[in-house]
Amino acid sequence: MGVGIIKITGAKQKQKKKGSSGATDSPKKGHFAVYVGEMHKRYVIPLSTLNHPLFRDLLRLAEEEFGFNNSEGGLKIPCSEDYFEGLVSLINSS
Repeated sequence: MGVGIIKITGAKQKQKKKGSSGATDSPKKGHFAVYVGEMHKRYVIPLSTLNHPLFRDLLRLAEEEFGFNNSEGGLKIPCSEDYFEGLVSLINSS
C-alpha cells in the first residue's frame, strides 16, 4: 500500500458550511492532518505513514519543539514544506 499526500494550501480553503465555527473539513477516513512550515500549510496524509521510522523521527522533533498538549489545535511539524514533501515522497517510494 503506497503512501500518498494531499496538500491543502490554505487551512481556510475548505471550510465546513455548517455554522460559523470556521473549522476545516475533517480528513477522510484513514487519514490525518498535519501543519507544516512557517505558514502552517495543511497536509492530509494516510495513517499508515505513522508506521514509518522516518516519520516517527519527525514526530519526536514535533514533540520536542511544540509538545502534544497544544492549545492552538492541529499537529505541527517543525520542518520546511520542501523537506516534508521530500520525506513523504521517500516514504512513498519505500
